[in-house]
Parts: sequence; C-alpha cells; structure tokens
Amino acid sequence: MARARVGTDQKKARQDGLSRVWIDESGFMLQPLVRRTWAPRGETPIQYSWDRRDRLSGIAALTLSPVRDRLGLYFQLHASNIHAEEVIAFLRRIHHQLGHNFLLILDRYSVHRHAVRLLQEAGVDWLEVEWLPSYAPELDPVEMVWNHTKYGDLANFVPEDIAHLRQAVDHAIEGIDHEQSLLRSFFNYTGLSL
Repeated sequence: MARARVGTDQKKARQDGLSRVWIDESGFMLQPLVRRTWAPRGETPIQYSWDRRDRLSGIAALTLSPVRDRLGLYFQLHASNIHAEEVIAFLRRIHHQLGHNFLLILDRYSVHRHAVRLLQEAGVDWLEVEWLPSYAPELDPVEMVWNHTKYGDLANFVPEDIAHLRQAVDHAIEGIDHEQSLLRSFFNYTGLSL
C-alpha cells in the first residue's frame, strides 16, 4: 500500500512537470567498516585504526528530471550533526541548481519534519512535500547511495584523519554521480518506478 501511494505521488509530479527529489543523511567514522576480505592463507589481515570517535555527517539528494528522466546526485559533508538549518540550506541549494519547483520525498526523521515546518512557515512556494511511510528505509533510494559508499567503496578503509576521510567520501560519492546505471539500480532496489 505504501509503495502504491508513493507511486501515485510520483505520477502526479511527472504530470505537473516537477522534478522529484529524495534526501537522506548518514555519518562516517574514523573506524573502518570491516568487511570480509582476502588474504594469503595463514596471514590474518590486521587493520590499525584510530580509537577516536570523530565523524563526518553527510546529506545527499537524488533528483529525477521530469523531462529527460535523468538522475542527479547532490551531497554535502559537515563536521557536526546535521540539523534543520543544514537541511534547509541544502534544499535551497538544490532549488537553485534545478531552477524550478520540485517534489521532495523524504522520511519522517524529526530533523526533516522540523525543516519542512520552518520552510512552510517562511512561505516557501517552490517545494511540495510527500512523506515516505514510517520505518521504511527500503523505499528511499538515497539509502542505497550510503550503502554503496560505506560497504562498497569505503569497506576496510582506514583514514589517517578527518581530512583524509572527507577526501575519500568526496571521491566515492562523486564517482557515483557519473554512473546513471548505478543510480538507476538504487531505484530498482526500492521497487519504485522512475
């Protein structure tokens, strides 16, 4: 039922000529995400990493053009947790880049609800909002951007410091942006139609 509702909202957005935008946030730590790896028999791989809890927070958006059916990826990294103000600034950046109104599809995270409320109170008219069902991260294609970045590109990666981590995350996500087939696979995973 939830998939049908989201599909109906997307159909309406296409008819209205609106771009569709999905957003989500994630965090990156100095400790590596240890995944299975290969090593010569009898030589257990050892990773030496920081015992610090420094982190980066990221916000990303996948956009779908109603005319060209082209997918876009936007992201920003922050040195601290992302709050409503950062979400609003990010949405304004996307609006500036797209140059027109869009349909924002997002989860019910409290920061998102607060940001949308502040935008509505400010009288923003370039944004329509549709909410994903509660507890349904599998419907958000941006989750797959984070999964691919963390568990694919950065698996077993041990950064030297926060600057090195930022550089690696930037490089990994910028690589995804140029692969339309990979971005489309994120949507295929959700079961949502483009």
